[in-house]
Amino acid sequence: MVQEPEDGRSHPEEEEDGGGPVKTFLEHLEDLRWTLVKCLVSLVLAMVICLVAGKFLVAVLMWPLNNAEHVFHRNRQGIPVLIGTSTNAIGRVQLGEFGAGLWDSNVAVGALRLMPMRAGTNTLLVVQAEPGAAAAAGHKLVSIKNYSPVEGILVAMKLALYGGLVLAAPFLLLFIGQFVLPALKVHEKRLLYHSVGIGSVLFFIGVTFCYFIVSAIALGATVQFSQWLGFAADEWRADAYIGFMCKFMLGMGVAFELPVVILTLVKIGLLDYEKLVGFRTYAIIGNLVVAAFATPSGDPITMMVMAAPMQLLYEISLFICWLWERKARRLAQAEQAQGQSAA
Repeated sequence: MVQEPEDGRSHPEEEEDGGGPVKTFLEHLEDLRWTLVKCLVSLVLAMVICLVAGKFLVAVLMWPLNNAEHVFHRNRQGIPVLIGTSTNAIGRVQLGEFGAGLWDSNVAVGALRLMPMRAGTNTLLVVQAEPGAAAAAGHKLVSIKNYSPVEGILVAMKLALYGGLVLAAPFLLLFIGQFVLPALKVHEKRLLYHSVGIGSVLFFIGVTFCYFIVSAIALGATVQFSQWLGFAADEWRADAYIGFMCKFMLGMGVAFELPVVILTLVKIGLLDYEKLVGFRTYAIIGNLVVAAFATPSGDPITMMVMAAPMQLLYEISLFICWLWERKARRLAQAEQAQGQSAA
């Protein structure tokens, strides 16, 4: 019989206990089956909700492109020249090429429109100046279109899948945790709780950073890079754009999990501060490789925009590891001093 300690505290063996009730192999299989069923049902329900809210999700995913249009239209040289009542631009010109005094200085000219006009027996092509706001609304940086009858359905299913995974993620983690946690010990559960909590926060920070900052820069840079190569980039397939945005945000969210992975390896003793300092060069190359595979477009500008925050996270992890080692050295020195004074 195990004797209880006098101070009422449990033994270290009891602290490490926490494996839950012992079950047979078939009982574990039954638990796994019900876990998979609950995960599948929650995912299907989340996909249905996202499918119903498809129009709203499209508007959310179109915001970075609209933001890129605002930023890059403002910085583009010249104003577009439009034909008739269409929004097709045949080129861009500088207002200074027409001389001064032709335009009202109080109105910002955003575009020049060529309109046919009858003058007696002749037909003239008249140039009309349009305000900046009207031109910005009629001339888009990129137009998103569907080019096949089933492409709209494919876009809706892709939205439902990606949105359903995000919406059902808390329930999926809950059901998987209910299956895995009973088999873990106390210190393993504590480490898992911290990792999942910090990892979830970093994931949403990465998605938010990509949505509000990186995506607009990457989209505009992608258009300019295509134009630099000599290709037109004024029309994109809706399926390609939706896939790009979803994969880009998910990839950035996963990339922000780097500190969790590094610090977990430090906690279990596989890495330390000296090793991380020595791996800095390899980390730079590794971040570039991961960014090259994670960015859907594959262009170097988007790759660099994604690799830079990953390297910053590596440096933050290095700093936290240094703080941990300094704290451990101070505790060791304090304990050594206390032992010498007691002796």
